[in-house]
Amino acid sequence: MEWLKAYRDGEIAGKLAGLLKKQEGFRPVRFMEVCGTHTVSICRHGIRDLLPPAITLTSGPGCPVCVTATADIDTFIKAAELDGSIITTFGDLLRVPGSKSSLQDTRAEGADIRTVYSSLDALQIARQNPGRQVIFLGVGFETTTPTVAAAIITAEQEGLQNFSVISSHKVMPPALDALLSDPGIQIDGLICPGHVSIMIGADAYEPFVHQYHIPCVIAGFEPVDILKAVVMLAEQVKSDEPKVEIAYNRAVTREGNRQAMSVMYKVFEPVDALWRGLVVIPGSGLEIRPEYALYNARERFNIAAAEAKDPAGCACGDVLKSIKTPADCKLFGTACVPEHPIGPCMVSGEGACGAYYKYRQMQVQQK
Repeated sequence: MEWLKAYRDGEIAGKLAGLLKKQEGFRPVRFMEVCGTHTVSICRHGIRDLLPPAITLTSGPGCPVCVTATADIDTFIKAAELDGSIITTFGDLLRVPGSKSSLQDTRAEGADIRTVYSSLDALQIARQNPGRQVIFLGVGFETTTPTVAAAIITAEQEGLQNFSVISSHKVMPPALDALLSDPGIQIDGLICPGHVSIMIGADAYEPFVHQYHIPCVIAGFEPVDILKAVVMLAEQVKSDEPKVEIAYNRAVTREGNRQAMSVMYKVFEPVDALWRGLVVIPGSGLEIRPEYALYNARERFNIAAAEAKDPAGCACGDVLKSIKTPADCKLFGTACVPEHPIGPCMVSGEGACGAYYKYRQMQVQQK
């Protein structure tokens, strides 16, 4: 476990922060931490306070619950209203507001909605309740989607006809491409997500370096991991030599987990998808292939909801696009608090607003 102690070493973190503050002739830059787990770690450990004024860290679209569109939440609620259905979901989704209510409200009205830790738990519930339809709400990136694909394959092999999935799964590279191509969004470097990168591999970010001339560094989640990534990004900016680097090589490789990706694409196919704050992004969603149509709850029960507007006044979409910080939202910390969230960024355990609120990151860094 010596390697784990090293990545949690406060002295090393202090040296990295000192190294950053000694940088000279450094122009102001904005580095996006794409992953919601990175945002939480940055807030928890006060990493922004360790950085020189020239370096600003800003959140991105790496919280899967946060980028789930209101229309998808409404679809989940419609599924919960089906007679005799059992809805299985991750806990973060329960309190995310739809256009009129939430899954938590629907459960309070009598719907059978159960929190699970994985799609395999949902599969077990289907085995235990052969007379009822069990629907798993599929939300997540490449990190968790292969396990959902494996559950569908298992259900087919076992002949389970009472298990299905509503897929709101998404893949990360198209969303990053959409952000980087937007002239209104200023990003000078990407702290690439650790968990997703384990699956897709470092090579997935090479097109961004070549097309947008932007540095990319994959980071782990300990303070030393994140500070090391920031140092590497700063050095790339100073040398004007952008590339893809790995600051999390104890877990991430260049090629990624090809076996997991193969399982994922055996069951799912790319489709255009609506992201909260980012509108429709071509090829950024994953839908269940026709060969597994029996397990596609959206089609099987005809429960797709119409497109719906995001909550009035909520800046969650702009936070996900790195245009605003949570503190820039007029609702943040007043009308929108964890006990009464208006947007998903305040609900999710990986949401930027929730992390800022919990760790009192109230001050906006000067650009």
